Amino acid sequence: MKWQQAIRQHFPKHKYAIQAAYLGDTSALPWSNLGYWSDAVGSDYPAACQNLAAHLAAAVHLNSKDVVLDLGCGQGASLKYWLEHYQIQRLEAVELQDHHVQSIRQHLNSNIKIHAASFLNLKALFPQPRFDVVFCIDAAYHSHLNSFLSQVSAVLNSNGRLGFHYLIWAEQAPTHAFKQLQYRALLKSAAVNFKDLMSESQLRAVLEQFEFKQIQVEDLSAQVLAGFADYVNQHLKHRVQTRDTDWFKIAMTARLCAKLYADGWIKYVQVSAEKA
Repeated sequence: MKWQQAIRQHFPKHKYAIQAAYLGDTSALPWSNLGYWSDAVGSDYPAACQNLAAHLAAAVHLNSKDVVLDLGCGQGASLKYWLEHYQIQRLEAVELQDHHVQSIRQHLNSNIKIHAASFLNLKALFPQPRFDVVFCIDAAYHSHLNSFLSQVSAVLNSNGRLGFHYLIWAEQAPTHAFKQLQYRALLKSAAVNFKDLMSESQLRAVLEQFEFKQIQVEDLSAQVLAGFADYVNQHLKHRVQTRDTDWFKIAMTARLCAKLYADGWIKYVQVSAEKA
């Protein structure tokens, strides 16, 4: 038993867990997304992550009067960002990893409600619509879109706004059986179901099915996929000395991002919409 416990200590606590310190954020409430990379942020990982959040906030016209729900808030950096930069007064969050929830409660000087639960269980957490804005930064693509929207639409107020990131097929998706098999394996390693991917037109149709309007889909593949891969390969790997499973996960994520961008069959998109 002691041998098994020792082995487990070298593996991430959860399949979504990421070692933020290796990525370049050593704060008490670190970021843990792929980032929106531009010349302005250079090789500053927290700045790139904040950039991704800010870009999403702009798409839904976030303001201080909004009642906000942050889904998959990770280690809490986005919550601190909404509070400090947008002066959000009514904010709640949902995070699946319980140790992150405990850490946020310990380090975030705020009385916001953080629910240790899956964002595919929102109806049980919030029986009535109550939010003006729902965010899901760099996480919704781990779920089937219909399941995600079914939960989100139930908790959004009338004319409430939704912002999230997703992976979709480009116009030229792979049709060869071997390529499809390869992509199934690659996406599975990133906790993404090959069968859940759809084209942009299909994504819009599903959103409309759940009575969303003002749908905007923006391709961020260059800024996110290529940007993260370049950051890890050109800057990060020279700084991180430890080569453990946490680093291996980061390196493999970068390789996947680079391949997806180079092949051009899958796009990383930002989606914003308003509930009818």
